[in-house]
Amino acid sequence: MNEVALKEFLDYKAHYYEQASFIESDPISLVHQFHKKQDIEIVGFLIATISWGQRKSIIQSGKKLLKILGSEPLQYVLNYNDGDCGSFVHRTFNQIDLNGFLMALKAIYQHEDLELAFMTSMQNPTLYHHISAFRERFIPYLEKRSLKHVANPNKGSSAKRLIMFLRWMVRSNKNGVDFGIWDSIPQGRLMIPLDVHTGNIARKLGLLHRKQNDWKANEELVFKLRKMDPTDPAKYDFALFGLGAIEKF
Repeated sequence: MNEVALKEFLDYKAHYYEQASFIESDPISLVHQFHKKQDIEIVGFLIATISWGQRKSIIQSGKKLLKILGSEPLQYVLNYNDGDCGSFVHRTFNQIDLNGFLMALKAIYQHEDLELAFMTSMQNPTLYHHISAFRERFIPYLEKRSLKHVANPNKGSSAKRLIMFLRWMVRSNKNGVDFGIWDSIPQGRLMIPLDVHTGNIARKLGLLHRKQNDWKANEELVFKLRKMDPTDPAKYDFALFGLGAIEKF
């Protein structure tokens, strides 16, 4: 289809899937149980961190995580003592990793907050710079085995889970799915959380030609999507994911 028809098609699908009903079967549903900014940030970050595999499995693990964090995640983090999280495992993310993440979050919230941790002094920064700045601040508190759970775009990672987390925090909540609680990163700077579904559909539609789902693929894809909507390219995540994971397009 031509560019005009493709934009109309993706705009329709993005609107169709970005509805409150989308939340029910998605890990973001767990984040919607909270209302304070810092609680949303903490839960969103940790749920995004374990968001790989089947969504049902992610939600089951996420519920176990919420039992650890309790009703006030910020207070849990601020009062956290090394090793207190107990047993937890989701695929290769275990209690050692969770303990390190909680210690890192505690250090961040003692001095700033998670939004500020993604900030950079770069002029006109891209999401690459925001994620790189965050990683530099976060990883000193982690054991070596946990480093793999914090994506490194400098080594070509697509950073799918961090990009998804940033979408949750930054995009407008006008449709009741994302939260829109961060204003320090412009919505137009967001990218697509690139996974097997979004990548395959993007290739089928001619939006992506690179074979690997890596950072260069992120840049190629978002370059095309910003032509369709420069102020909100990440809305097309709903279209691409819905077409791939739900419609098997």
